[in-house]
Amino acid sequence: MNFPSNRLSHVLISGPLTAGLLLCAAGAAAQTVDRAHVEEVLRGLNRGHAVGQVAVSPDGNQLAWIAGGRGEGEILVAPISDMSKTQRVTAAPGTDQKCTENNLAWEPDSKALAFFSDCAGANGQLDLYLSRVDGTPAKRLTELKGYVHEAAFSPDGTKVGFLYVEGATRPAGALAAMKPPAGVIGEDGVEVQRVAFADVAAGEPAKATMASPENLHVYEFDWKPDSKGFAYVAAAPPGENNWWVAKLYTQDQGGEPKAVLAPAQVSGPLHGLQIAVPRWSPDEKTIAFIGGLMSDQGSTGGDVWIVPSQGGEPRNLTQGRPTSPAWVDWSGNDYLFVSELAGGNNQLIRLHLQGDRTADGSVTFGSPIFSIPGSVGDGRWSHSLSSTADHAMFVFQASTFEKAPEIYGAKPGTVMSSGLEGVMQLSHLNEGVEPAWGKAVSVSWKSDNFRVQGWLLQPKDYDASKKYPLIVEVHGGPAAAVQAGWGGRGGLSATAFSALGYFVLQPNPRGSFGQGEAFTQANRKDFGYGDLRDILKGVDAVQSQYSIDPDRVGLTGWSYGGFMSMFAVTQTGRFKAAVAGAGIANWQSYYGENSIDQWMIPYFGATVYDDPAAYARESAINYIKNVKTPTLVVVGDRDGECPAPQSYEFWHALRDERIPTQLVIYPNEGHGFVNPEHRRDVMERAVEWFAKYMPEKPGSGTAPQGSGR
Repeated sequence: MNFPSNRLSHVLISGPLTAGLLLCAAGAAAQTVDRAHVEEVLRGLNRGHAVGQVAVSPDGNQLAWIAGGRGEGEILVAPISDMSKTQRVTAAPGTDQKCTENNLAWEPDSKALAFFSDCAGANGQLDLYLSRVDGTPAKRLTELKGYVHEAAFSPDGTKVGFLYVEGATRPAGALAAMKPPAGVIGEDGVEVQRVAFADVAAGEPAKATMASPENLHVYEFDWKPDSKGFAYVAAAPPGENNWWVAKLYTQDQGGEPKAVLAPAQVSGPLHGLQIAVPRWSPDEKTIAFIGGLMSDQGSTGGDVWIVPSQGGEPRNLTQGRPTSPAWVDWSGNDYLFVSELAGGNNQLIRLHLQGDRTADGSVTFGSPIFSIPGSVGDGRWSHSLSSTADHAMFVFQASTFEKAPEIYGAKPGTVMSSGLEGVMQLSHLNEGVEPAWGKAVSVSWKSDNFRVQGWLLQPKDYDASKKYPLIVEVHGGPAAAVQAGWGGRGGLSATAFSALGYFVLQPNPRGSFGQGEAFTQANRKDFGYGDLRDILKGVDAVQSQYSIDPDRVGLTGWSYGGFMSMFAVTQTGRFKAAVAGAGIANWQSYYGENSIDQWMIPYFGATVYDDPAAYARESAINYIKNVKTPTLVVVGDRDGECPAPQSYEFWHALRDERIPTQLVIYPNEGHGFVNPEHRRDVMERAVEWFAKYMPEKPGSGTAPQGSGR
């Protein structure tokens, strides 16, 4: 069924009005939710000025950033010594035209800034522009028709490379809404992302020059230091499904690609795992990359590896390190800067390689250059940072639960003070802006042989003499992590629940990033068991320390968190209400429904056809008779990662078992919702669900804000 995309429209399917359901509803009927108040809270979550991508010029003298968020605001440039002297860079100067402008890239000599803009394109088409940052109009370099992103100058400054899907009908990747199925599935209409480039000296806008072949879908690339070729991570189409089996290639311009590393074919700990962030060493002898168990493209973590650029045995430089490196950059041929997640902190370290890099040379780890209990990045890739050419300064935006986004700089070897350890604050965009939610605390607890970390948000205006409800929010992935950060993210917002009067526990159970590769791999062939024990131990821990009502504990999550919300209610009666977003009810049927089945084999050890029992053991649908928890189920109708039939299946089973349930399906949405009305509606429905099935006890005085009695 098709729905118009210019207005809110959804399919709502409710459970049967049985006597039991009527009794539950009648028992909670006095608890209502003021949607206007919830909307007011949601509007207040992102108070202050947003910061999108940040980029320091190679000479360290200028800073460019996107004010207002990634791709949605203005490009501003200022001297790094005085950020009050800003100038706007745009493809439409002197007009009121609102354009999408993003993907900043400085020319190596720091004299020009490249960016994408849709000012001249039809239907939101982005093209590449070059600004001399001197007040003269930006020069349009391309005439493109398709999806484009990730601009990067060649080292010699003569070209700008980018990833390009010519004739694209949707953004590349599995998060975007899938095209409605039609024709020969898997063969017709396959869209391939390739490396392309434009010449800076071109006199007129031109079509892109394709560099990589049409039979490889490229996910990431890096220029060869001589500017005559590339390294890239790629796989055969379709690209959404095959990232998990991608190889590392090198290719000279005009030449054929050469596979220098195929994880499926190597022995040792990298076998069958994923690779990301390829980076040439300056002498072109070595390529560094991140390798590990990764459940999602773009959610990067693992170990730092290097491999000879001509091919050979890969070497793990961080084996056994209790952190999750996510981004690397060479500084000379003997040093690597590594941005990593360490527990609840983001930090930058430097590795010193001595002797034979690819064999038995030594590796020395420096002390963290900075360590921040919050979200850190320059807006390009996971945990990436912008640096000067000599790596004397790294620039990024950072935020915590307490501090709104600002732009910071870090200088290796320099002691600095800014309230965030090891960094200096460059911007003052959000001075005096206070959070709309309660205090955040990093918590940890013992579970089996692990020390598990998570974040606890207290209710706004917390009073320890009163009892409060708790919502457990499980992150997606599973290879990901909750990091402290400003504002509300997505439809199910922990900060919104906190602002409305709930405790919110955001655990990072086994399978998450932040505690080393062994911890990330600890949930293989064990979904819903060890990780659920970690979560329940976390609930025990916070209940023992804070004023939480044990009879008002709810559960929610999206993607893998949606699976956990479905599975957990089949294993325990601890949760009085649940909201499952884009979940997975049946791994056996899911294998044949989703667009990304390659991700499952590293986790389950085999296909569903070779080992159906492994998939059955971790499927909530097989334990559906145990469920007593009222569960709201929400999903997008064009979700390729966690298709809507999974939500139908779970809802249908609960309905037949006469468990209170609703299924809400949102039109034209993929795995990541993009319509703000839909995202708001998801949150409002979740608030109503928890208020209904976790009602305030008479006389307790702890009704969440927005609830009426």
